[in-house]
Amino acid sequence: VQLQAFGGGLVQAGDPLRLSCVASGRAFGNYVMGWFRQAPGKEREFVAGITWSGGSTYYSDSVKGRFTISRDNAKNTVYLQMNSLKSEDTAVYYCATGPLASREIVTSTSGYANWGQGTLVTVSS
Repeated sequence: VQLQAFGGGLVQAGDPLRLSCVASGRAFGNYVMGWFRQAPGKEREFVAGITWSGGSTYYSDSVKGRFTISRDNAKNTVYLQMNSLKSEDTAVYYCATGPLASREIVTSTSGYANWGQGTLVTVSS
């Protein structure tokens, strides 16, 4: 599975932004999908995950209530709707495929095998 993330850009604090991640390959609908981010000088961190059916989602405490992950398996796409953006949300955002046919959402980067190239989100205060 190859992933391509896009939708990043420069926004002001409080603005919304939606990221998309398009996957190639027919097995997309069988994977847990995750969004991660990496700020300058920091380790890559989990942001949100969604099971293969979309029935379950999980968020990091830092984005809970502001970000929403969703997926459209017919379009091989996973989304990250980001609202009420803060300067601390500035980072490169990555999508990744997690476990196959799993009901569990893992938060460690080691649980994700395929990564997109990342898209930069910059939030100015």
